[in-house]
Amino acid sequence: MKGNMRKIGITLITAFVGGAVAIGAYKLLEQKSLTGLSLDERQKVYFANNPSEITSSAGALDFTQAAAIVSPGVVHVRTTYSRSAGNQGGDPFGEMFEDFFGRRRPSTPNQNSPAPMGKGSGVIVTDDGYIMTNNHVVENAEKIEVILTDKRVLQAKVIGRDKNTDLALIKITATNLPIVKLGNSDLVRVGEWVLAVGYPLTLESTVTAGIVSAKARKIGILTSDNRNNYDPENPPTDTSIESFIQTDAVINRGNSGGALVNTKGELIGINSAIASQSGTYEGYGFAIPVNLAKKVMDDFLKYGEVKRGYIGITFQELNADNAKDFGTEEIDGLYVNSTLEGGAAASAGIKKGDIIKKLNGADISNSSNLQEKIGTMRPGDKVQLTVLREGSLKTYNVTLKGDEGNKLASNNSASVSEVVGSLGAKFAPLTDATKKKYGVSTGVIVTEVVAGKVFDMYDMPKGTIITSINGKGVNNNDQVVAALKQDPKMVSLQGIVPDGSRFRVTFPIK
Repeated sequence: MKGNMRKIGITLITAFVGGAVAIGAYKLLEQKSLTGLSLDERQKVYFANNPSEITSSAGALDFTQAAAIVSPGVVHVRTTYSRSAGNQGGDPFGEMFEDFFGRRRPSTPNQNSPAPMGKGSGVIVTDDGYIMTNNHVVENAEKIEVILTDKRVLQAKVIGRDKNTDLALIKITATNLPIVKLGNSDLVRVGEWVLAVGYPLTLESTVTAGIVSAKARKIGILTSDNRNNYDPENPPTDTSIESFIQTDAVINRGNSGGALVNTKGELIGINSAIASQSGTYEGYGFAIPVNLAKKVMDDFLKYGEVKRGYIGITFQELNADNAKDFGTEEIDGLYVNSTLEGGAAASAGIKKGDIIKKLNGADISNSSNLQEKIGTMRPGDKVQLTVLREGSLKTYNVTLKGDEGNKLASNNSASVSEVVGSLGAKFAPLTDATKKKYGVSTGVIVTEVVAGKVFDMYDMPKGTIITSINGKGVNNNDQVVAALKQDPKMVSLQGIVPDGSRFRVTFPIK
């Protein structure tokens, strides 16, 4: 009997040890296997082992579970900039983001003044320290610190930044961190309850509640020229992707890069901007959809850069005001103004004058929605575009192409580089409204000035209007380049500075 009991005991011990070894080996293999997985896949592994306590709070006005589970995964991001940054303060968007982001900058920097600093928020998306935030939170920062909810302060490094979406991925060295579960922004509905979590103003971790006010909002904060009017001869040239989720949850300075979550505690957006005349909350906050953020973050992890697919077209939203200008009675859809020769759309058979109605069978009525959907895809991905042509709907299978698909949208990138190199400035076409305001028939507006280059030396700031170069009227970058080539040694400019004063200047140029 004792011999049998001893055998049973030995068997049980062996089984227990064997099971423990198997579990340990599984955990080791699981940890190694995470390398190369997408954020969605890594999160599925995490939440399989750490199930959420939240089942559903849909329809209930009790956000305590969602707030409790999300708050530990939202961190405070603190940045420091060099004194040499001067009044720029490291902020590429200048005053546009200054009030929202909460960066403080000395008016007259000197060696004894404190280094410019900024504050924002971030969302932990993997338990080993990957954090989503905004590009404008960390761009040009010399030092990035992440303050966790347990009050630890850790140094962070930038893994990748994307100006086109205002997204960035940073990394801290830590393990077993609390993370925020990724949701699906395609399922977000106008009117549903949401929570904004971040570090506003000078406060610690803060949760506010509101609803989704709108989707696919374009507010012009990422574009070089926010144009409300459209000139068919000068199509838009920026490649930014703005398709914000709009919310009335209170968002303020310091909330940049924080979480917008649904009542299940799932991340649906990265808070990025507010619409405000005072610099503080006035009812309108904007978040980057998480599906777009996931794709950008995965690109950083897999490729070290964003791999963006392009259709190879320029287009304009149709409405009751502009339909006649395009020779159509349609007031809904996207009018194809031009296609890139050899680009994805042209290769598939799409032509100038087509009106895009659907993407993969879903209605498309605004540019933001199309850009968001295409922004989640990569070169080689296939989409179906349904267009209206001569009164009939036709569907085309389009294979997205890589950077070559951006040449048209950037309005001849080689020419733009030449302009920047010679004058130290970037230009965008004037809107009809601006031409009418200043009483000019031609002109480009300066959207960027490079420090130390010609425009900076001659005090021609951003917002300056150039009406002619070397006696030739200019309306776009190609015309600017052509006018400059008339005299490669001297250049004569006429235009209007932002205060409305007109000028004419001639100077030598390399």
